[in-house]
Amino acid sequence: MSQGAPAGYGVFEIVLDSCEEIELGKKVQQLLIRSPYYGNVNLNSKLVNMYVKCKSMRDARRVFDRMRERKDVTLWHVMIKGYVDNGEVNAGLLLFNQMKELGLTPNGDTFRLVLSACVDSVQECLKQFKSMKNEYDINPEIEHYLLVIDVLGKAGHLNEAMEFIEDMPFEPASEIWESLMSYARIHGDIELEDRVEAFLVPSMATLDKFSLPNGKQSLVNMLEWKNKVNEYRINDLYKEGAYDEKLKGLYGQMRDYGYVPDTRYVLHDIDQEAKEQALVYHSERLAIAYGLISTPARTTLRIIKNLRICGDCHNAIKIMSKIVGRELIVRDNKRFHHFKDGTCSCGDYW
Repeated sequence: MSQGAPAGYGVFEIVLDSCEEIELGKKVQQLLIRSPYYGNVNLNSKLVNMYVKCKSMRDARRVFDRMRERKDVTLWHVMIKGYVDNGEVNAGLLLFNQMKELGLTPNGDTFRLVLSACVDSVQECLKQFKSMKNEYDINPEIEHYLLVIDVLGKAGHLNEAMEFIEDMPFEPASEIWESLMSYARIHGDIELEDRVEAFLVPSMATLDKFSLPNGKQSLVNMLEWKNKVNEYRINDLYKEGAYDEKLKGLYGQMRDYGYVPDTRYVLHDIDQEAKEQALVYHSERLAIAYGLISTPARTTLRIIKNLRICGDCHNAIKIMSKIVGRELIVRDNKRFHHFKDGTCSCGDYW
């Protein structure tokens, strides 16, 4: 895009789709303003997407508001999601109201974003959820129910969350019970946690909560490094080796940092020492130990897990990240957990 060679339409498309640096994006915008394509709805939409991707909601909003043509629902979704992802949930809700005032009809995807924006308001969340069916004849799907449970759970309204689940028009899936059980655990309601656990399929609950060194579970972890993904199963990793020694060394350091094993996540009827040993050899910890000795210092480790991370592993990996001075990213079957300096990106709500 030199001064002697004006950029074509296709060049703007490619650059806006690939741009991830705010300063470069602003230069592209200035070139677009001086081009024959200024005002093109598709390129302006890509410009909005680019600014959202760069986490500059102010710039994204400026372009969004200046677009004279009627913006489709998808672009409104991009803006609302941008606000939610950047923690500006009130701005997201205000934009949703503006969208409705302009006569645009929300759909199920819209309400997924809106319910995500209600993180700090149980009343607003329930109001928006009820409006789906009452005002727009949208039947909530499991994702919508999960989002409401998230809001109720984070607020500590566990009994209300239980009643909400019991009123669902279909049989709650395991994800529903797992979510409520997680919040019961977080808020220390062991009685509710035990009650909810009874609703889960026993084999799934067991796989999610423990993995013994000699087990035959199909629990899989994958360690990603240098654009390669290596798959490890619990019985593949459990053998004497340098990573085993690394794990034992980490375990001692973790104790010094205040780690206390939470043996509630081991369901086998075995003694306390054996339960603690079972937790040490949860497969994601083995994958991390292997990664620590297989990659350069301070390299970010990425672990992909096919089951939900248990509470004890979540706490242990937070401590590990502080000890080893690395970012440890674990993708379980719910979300990404970015562990760094002893904290997790999920804020301990998962």
